[in-house]
Amino acid sequence: MKVLLLKDPKDKDSGPDPYIKELGLYGFEATLIPVLSFEFISLESLFEKLSHPESYGGLVFTSPRALEAIKICLKENSKNEAWSKSLIQRWNTKPAYVVGKATASLAEEIGLMPQGEKSGNAEKLAEYICSREKPSSSALLFPCGALKREVLPTVLREKGVPLESLTVYQTAQHTDLQESLSSYFSQQSFVDCSVGYSSPSGVRFCLQHIQKLSGDFINHIKFAAIGPTTAEAMEAAGIPVGCTAESPTPLALAAGIQKALHLQNC
Repeated sequence: MKVLLLKDPKDKDSGPDPYIKELGLYGFEATLIPVLSFEFISLESLFEKLSHPESYGGLVFTSPRALEAIKICLKENSKNEAWSKSLIQRWNTKPAYVVGKATASLAEEIGLMPQGEKSGNAEKLAEYICSREKPSSSALLFPCGALKREVLPTVLREKGVPLESLTVYQTAQHTDLQESLSSYFSQQSFVDCSVGYSSPSGVRFCLQHIQKLSGDFINHIKFAAIGPTTAEAMEAAGIPVGCTAESPTPLALAAGIQKALHLQNC
């Protein structure tokens, strides 16, 4: 079984991509096609806020991209020095809430001590935060993308937990997406193929291209979601969700696809 994952591959310098590796262990031949491109913005404003941990009750990250924005800031020597000498220690007296292992890993890379990574999605992370924060607490700083979902801010607002959002990146379709999809499907049978979406944005940017390329064969493609939020976006777009990974991890996706195929064969 061939598996096409519509997501960014892991940085080549940090070893083989964990999704390709894990799917391979389950007997799947996986290919990754990047769907999104990102433009980082408001970085000076971001670091200005990070320079005043006393003004906030903690940090919230629902995307690896928000942490990449901080890493870009820290490439400047003076900012990196300030972060290493005092800011990181002061932030680590406060919670750094994250959703998912990938986001937690990037948080650890810059010295933070993340919590909440097992939440798996914004809804559950919001519940986790509300169970630990008081309405009278200082605002949580929330670096986020322009296309962020409003679930987490809405839940926190309803519970009276203050949140200060700052948009630090914008999302667009990857410039090579259409060409990459055309190249992949020109060499691949639609019948023996599973397509995994990793984000609602991926659904929005890829669906029309896949529909056009597959035509009447689209019903033969088995679709998988890396997480319930993406599954909801797929269902809203009319895509039949064959399986949803129980958590946004390579192991959960591989196990989910194998289980779904086994049930279909039965």
